[in-house]
Amino acid sequence: MTRAAPLWPWSLFAALIAAAGLPIYINAPKFYAESYGVSLASLGLTLAALRLIDVVQDPLLGWLAEAQRQTRAQWVWGAAAIMAAAMYGLFAIAPPFAPLLWFAVMMVALFSAFSFLTIVFYAQGVDHAVSLGAGGHLTLAGWRETGSLLGVCLAAIAPTLLAQVTHQPLTGFALGFAVFTLGATWSMRRNWRPGAPRPPTPPLRQMIGPVWGDRLARRLLILSFVNSAPVAITSTLFLFYVESVLELPALSGPFLLLFFLSAAVSAPGWSRLGRKLGEKKVLAAGMSLSIATFFWAVFLAPGQALSFAAISALSGAALGADMVLLPALFARRLADIADVSESFAFGLWSFVSKLCLAFAAALLLPALQSAGFSTTGASSPSSLLLLSLLYAALPCALKLFSLGLLWPLPIERV
Repeated sequence: MTRAAPLWPWSLFAALIAAAGLPIYINAPKFYAESYGVSLASLGLTLAALRLIDVVQDPLLGWLAEAQRQTRAQWVWGAAAIMAAAMYGLFAIAPPFAPLLWFAVMMVALFSAFSFLTIVFYAQGVDHAVSLGAGGHLTLAGWRETGSLLGVCLAAIAPTLLAQVTHQPLTGFALGFAVFTLGATWSMRRNWRPGAPRPPTPPLRQMIGPVWGDRLARRLLILSFVNSAPVAITSTLFLFYVESVLELPALSGPFLLLFFLSAAVSAPGWSRLGRKLGEKKVLAAGMSLSIATFFWAVFLAPGQALSFAAISALSGAALGADMVLLPALFARRLADIADVSESFAFGLWSFVSKLCLAFAAALLLPALQSAGFSTTGASSPSSLLLLSLLYAALPCALKLFSLGLLWPLPIERV
């Protein structure tokens, strides 16, 4: 009897990808604004342009991942090396030319490697989940998303811990990230199997039809787009909100840790509940919890640390449902569609998710600066009110819309 391959490498590699994502979306804009004096408006527009590039290339990366299926392991190692080098360049090297241009170059390299690894990882998971038998997609999703959330926890707390021993905590993070990249990539070395031989990879335009032409897959992609918007907004504004509205900058690291740790702890529970009660009901419960916590955050005043800690824990638990159930539903649907490329399909999944991040960067940071918000001086009262509404009220409305999209979906239980 063949012994089943362990699932912990999937958790470890998911942690690596997640640990890369947090600095991209949360730390980098604030770091360049404070360290090199880059304006929020310039950063916001640059991030929007970079994320649009990232969004457009995701389907192309999905096509590349499928076309290079037989040599996937080598491509994974190459992308992991680029990701680690770009992280080091972003945080540990003083810009050798204009800071905004250096920021853009490093972010393009980081985005591209991060996106390719994410697409390949989730696509490979479709094949592996089938080999696990009944409920395999939710089982693998539980391991994978728990690892993702633990990786985010590590990335959230590492700068705070390193700040106790060095004046350059993000430099230390970049070095540690390189070591982690080596270990996590090595742990997955036996999992990048090409699978059964397939026909030659068709042109990109022909790969869209099986995914977008399937009504349920298309509706899940649309739901993913809308449901990603609240996370994009809160990720972009989190540090500014904690520092300027709550006036608790020293607690930003612990709040982030609590948020993602709650998501990690809750992920296995959401997976079990999904198998027992049905994914749609459980996902709707998670969305409802998220709406309630976002609504509570609208009314917070400076110094309310305990209230925001509770909000961080509850909203983190709600995020766990999104991260486990939605990708599992999409992966299961892909397994039922004939002639579909899982790599390309998850390229589309990544595409719609990141499109929200592009909009968030393009709209939110310039809007705050126009309203009188400043990272280095006093901000106008109207800009702080706008920051609160954007951070809490807007995600609440978008989650309500997501819930409305979810409920009519004909999703059967696994």
